[in-house]
Amino acid sequence: MGLQEKDTDIGDKFLVTKTDLDSYITYANSYFIDICGYSEQELIGKSHNVVRHPDMPKSIFKFLWKELQSGNDFWGYVKNSVKSGGHYWVLAHIIPNFNSAGTKIGYHSNRRLISDNKIQQIDDLYSKIRNQENQGGISAGEDFLQNFLTEKGVSYNEYILSI
Repeated sequence: MGLQEKDTDIGDKFLVTKTDLDSYITYANSYFIDICGYSEQELIGKSHNVVRHPDMPKSIFKFLWKELQSGNDFWGYVKNSVKSGGHYWVLAHIIPNFNSAGTKIGYHSNRRLISDNKIQQIDDLYSKIRNQENQGGISAGEDFLQNFLTEKGVSYNEYILSI
């Protein structure tokens, strides 16, 4: 179990970060800072993967980056680590961030904590993807995910938003 149950005071809040194009954190709101356990000084300038949990399938992050680099939004469930060794699950919405001249300068992520039933559904899928990655690499995880979505007759975003 993660932090969902003890952090109900921020359960209805958005956890926000902004990064540069290389995923180095340029901004973190107080809710993100509170839940991850790092200070603002420990986060700013660090790679966002400082909170990446090792249970997250690599193929999900590959898909995330493909979507963002194509100029698309990304919706996804993400398991993040906290400084103390725990974890928490969120529904993340990540969008490219542009300056006033229209140049992409980074990424903006809004996240909300999710319920246990959603955690169970997505963790079951992610576990199957990780197993495929462990057996055949990231491409095996990507193939498994694509086959899963094809069987469901939905896109990734449609599946994620249906949970």
